[in-house]
Amino acid sequence: MTASFIIRSLAPEHDRLAFSCGVDALDRYLQNQASQDVRRHISNCFVASPAEGAIIAGYYTLAAASIPVLDLPEAETKRLPRYPVLPAALIGRLAVDRQYRGRDLGAALLFDAIQRAVRAEAAVFTMVVDAKDESAAAFYRHFGFMPFASRPMSLFLPIATAMKLLG
Repeated sequence: MTASFIIRSLAPEHDRLAFSCGVDALDRYLQNQASQDVRRHISNCFVASPAEGAIIAGYYTLAAASIPVLDLPEAETKRLPRYPVLPAALIGRLAVDRQYRGRDLGAALLFDAIQRAVRAEAAVFTMVVDAKDESAAAFYRHFGFMPFASRPMSLFLPIATAMKLLG
């Protein structure tokens, strides 16, 4: 149940130090690096918080990216122009605090990222993720993400397909 969460940009009042998803690299990133990346325009960080507080129940980062057309399966490129690269939105990190698991918050964060990419004024052809492990890859595959042929832990979801997920 995600109705009791608000997803918004990471702000100084958010309690980054209390966040613990069980993956040290994801915890450290939020605690030590996320604000710097936002300030430097490297990525944006969005957090889900219970409506009544500054606790971070989950977060994701979103950044601009590009992908070589040759990395995509031929079935995806048949009707595309022959540009060498295509614009993408990269979900660099996505994590849910241990105490908030089992509430479909990961899916809510993913859908929020897709909605932000669709609404962006800069066009993107696809969403891209680099899964940290097989469990993360399975999460994304569940929502229709497909692996790149040369990088099976990097997955993509065309925006047209993502929009269908949103209904």
